[in-house]
Amino acid sequence: MAEVADGTGGPGFAVWDDAFRAVLGSVFARSVLVATNAHEGPVYVAAEHALYFTTVPEPGPRNIAVRRVRLAGSAFPFAAAAPETVRFPSNMANGMTLGRDGGLVICEQGTRTQPARISRLDLATGEAATVVDSWRGLRFNSPNDVVVKGDGTVWFTDPDYGSLQGFKGAPEVGAYVYRHDPATGETAVVADGFDKPNGLAFSPDETILYVTDTGANQAPGTWFPGRPHHIRAFDVAGGRRLRNDRLFAVVAPGVPDGIKVDTDGRLYPSSATGVQVFSAGGDLLGEIVAPGVANFTFGGPANDVLFICADTTIWQVRLAVTGVRTA
Repeated sequence: MAEVADGTGGPGFAVWDDAFRAVLGSVFARSVLVATNAHEGPVYVAAEHALYFTTVPEPGPRNIAVRRVRLAGSAFPFAAAAPETVRFPSNMANGMTLGRDGGLVICEQGTRTQPARISRLDLATGEAATVVDSWRGLRFNSPNDVVVKGDGTVWFTDPDYGSLQGFKGAPEVGAYVYRHDPATGETAVVADGFDKPNGLAFSPDETILYVTDTGANQAPGTWFPGRPHHIRAFDVAGGRRLRNDRLFAVVAPGVPDGIKVDTDGRLYPSSATGVQVFSAGGDLLGEIVAPGVANFTFGGPANDVLFICADTTIWQVRLAVTGVRTA
């Protein structure tokens, strides 16, 4: 294994397999984009050359802001304007993605007085609308992460962290993975058997769905190694059902919260020490070192930059690969 550190506490990298050098290339570089409160849901919006994200939950009422950082310059490293608050309170917003129509699709975990839902935020008007807020009359737990498939269907995870962390009541449904079709209004459970289903991502051709399970993290700062901290893979049958559930990889230390895929099919899950990188076959290739990372996304004009949210800082890391675009 070879390691590089930048001497400032920023991300370096660790090589476990020489195949990782194709990810780093000769262009690998990293720097601080901005020091700010940034925890979850990062989404790069090319039309605005801006990064949207959600903040660390506040103590007490535990609400969260959706914020935006406008970027300057077309070449890495980008400069950042002062972060702007787009929506606050946000009904405990968490994971986000860009819809096919350019709207921001948001997982709202809900509170004891406001139900959870998947919403769509119009970036031009600032208006939010409900995409889906229940399954067969039962309220969701605390939707965590969301992706939009090429056909416009919305796939999302719904662990029970809200109840566990005390800002929601008892769950009405299991910890499921859902598929919602906005065209028909159909909402279906597509996977169960999870402790805490969390991040999810499709393979480049959308024939495989990867879902992380963060059951080893039951409360902030906890880690129970006997509970799940792994990635499961499913074949997507007919574009709408999941088949052939199997273990893809176990992530340690920590849990795989966010997960992304590059155009060559490599998987990028977060861990306690950074962003790990696996081959499409499940082999650990290396890691981009960034302690404190919760979630991250590909972005920039060429979609070759990882924007990494680490609670107090957003890092920008240039790679020799490109991420799969979500819209």
